[in-house]
Amino acid sequence: MTHPRAHAQESKIGLPRRVRERLKRFFGPWGMFIRGFIKHPVMVGSIVPSSPTLIRHMLRPVDWKNTKLFVEYGPGVGTFCRPVLERMAGDATLIAIDTNEDFIDYLRKDIRDSRFIAVHGSAADVEEIVAAHGFQKADYVLSGLPFSTLPAGVGPAIAAATHRVLRPGGAFLVYQFRARARDFLAVHFERVDNAFEWVNVPPCFLFWAWKD
Repeated sequence: MTHPRAHAQESKIGLPRRVRERLKRFFGPWGMFIRGFIKHPVMVGSIVPSSPTLIRHMLRPVDWKNTKLFVEYGPGVGTFCRPVLERMAGDATLIAIDTNEDFIDYLRKDIRDSRFIAVHGSAADVEEIVAAHGFQKADYVLSGLPFSTLPAGVGPAIAAATHRVLRPGGAFLVYQFRARARDFLAVHFERVDNAFEWVNVPPCFLFWAWKD
């Protein structure tokens, strides 16, 4: 028979765990996103997922009929992954790369689509990751990584690797809260289209860097 005092102590210990689980179920991906931001603010960049308006605007130039491989850096909880999968052809592939293992574990469990591959790794290693999954080039690469706050040298390395991995005619799609991101892109991409999306928290700059 359990002693009443021991039972009371177990209840005190168990209560926070039950509360955490209830909050996790209640907030779902939002809770995961917030936890990811708190743990890795430099890599996540924003505490609020992208708006549907921003997603539509960012993906508008993509030629989905001729897209076989779409790559995303920093997918978080899949805010862009699902719209990309909805637009992709049945024989296309989406590779999502994130350094946050919590996000990758979440995506592997949450997105049940044979066209989706979640990879725990660095965007700077995109060439090796793409090759490891049987591809030579990517058609499009999407990124919301905060270039201006990444550790020194990481932003330029990612921009260079992305240019190399893209096929001619492909594009690097980037959404940022600072216009400075264009400087990283202009070094490698001669043509960089840009826009600004107000309907997002916070509003942000959009860039489409084309590999001609």
